[in-house]
Amino acid sequence: MSEGTRAHQLAMYAVYEMPLAMVSDYPEAYEGQPEFEFIEKVPTAWDDTKVLNGEPGKFITIARRNGANWYLGSMTNWDTRELKIPLDFLGQGAYEAKIFADGPDADREATSVSISKKTITSGDQLDLHLAPGGGAAVIFTPVK
Repeated sequence: MSEGTRAHQLAMYAVYEMPLAMVSDYPEAYEGQPEFEFIEKVPTAWDDTKVLNGEPGKFITIARRNGANWYLGSMTNWDTRELKIPLDFLGQGAYEAKIFADGPDADREATSVSISKKTITSGDQLDLHLAPGGGAAVIFTPVK
């Protein structure tokens, strides 16, 4: 059991400085969970950090870079949020965004996660819907 949605828990890996402390279950508990891909890929050391928005005690969005890839985490308190995240922190060129977000029923089923992909550039914005206690985690990979 944990507080918040599964996407909120994933976002912690990008928002908090020491994400490995959050993996507290045995490895078999993660088998068959498609959102585990984010935990597998998120690094533990960062080359750059950008705080994109937030208000203490209410919500936060942080982007962190490791090499050419960026990882974004966005978390909210118990209020639903609609966030428009500018992506001007990304470098030149196109990126594939793999988005792990609250599912459409995450306000009732905390394990509901929606996983999607889209191609974006630094001139775009990312629209995120965060359920109460929700979040989103995104991996941005340069398109080659």
